Amino acid sequence: MLAPATAGAAQDREAVAAARATRQGRILPLKEVERRVIPTMKDAQYIGFDLEMPSGIYTLKFLRGGSVIWVDVDGRSGQVIGRTGQ
Repeated sequence: MLAPATAGAAQDREAVAAARATRQGRILPLKEVERRVIPTMKDAQYIGFDLEMPSGIYTLKFLRGGSVIWVDVDGRSGQVIGRTGQ
């Protein structure tokens, strides 16, 4: 486990890398990914996201009936590449 200061620094670096990749057009902005995915998740509440860099994989998190659903999206294409949960 990383020390809190180290973990925060790593998160900051990842956020900077994600912003740079979005500006450079290498990954889609979060709002575009959300626009594509959220409407497909009927009866589920959107609760947040993670972005894994350098892969550019967004993981959108939803809650439905007490169960968490994770939807993995390729940040370059906007295509759903995986889903976990009910």
